[in-house]
Amino acid sequence: QLPLVEFGGGLVQAGGSLRLSCVASGRTFSSNAVGWFRRAAGTERDFVASINWSGTSTYYADSVKGRFTISRDNAKNTVYLQMNSLKPEDTAVYYCAAEMALYSNYPPAHRYEYDYWGQGTQVTVSS
Repeated sequence: QLPLVEFGGGLVQAGGSLRLSCVASGRTFSSNAVGWFRRAAGTERDFVASINWSGTSTYYADSVKGRFTISRDNAKNTVYLQMNSLKPEDTAVYYCAAEMALYSNYPPAHRYEYDYWGQGTQVTVSS
């Protein structure tokens, strides 16, 4: 098992910024690819961004390109999602997820490729 915990959600005005953090509790996930997903009310859990184990490869959904940045600090066992220029349509519960496979160079972009999930953190963007 790989317990994941997300931090940093909250309420922000449109145009503002938030930084989400994902921490693996009790063990390292420095060898695992990690992704961020989000689910707005009444929708599926959609891909947002992902990063490979070393941080050298990232992938973004078109809807967040240029506004969101995924990064990781393996020394701190933490993956971040910096969200800038937030829009009301970014309102959702944000989840981080980790792939079971180790040392993947190409971070997955589909939720079924991830094996471990956090409980999610709410992000609300007001207009």
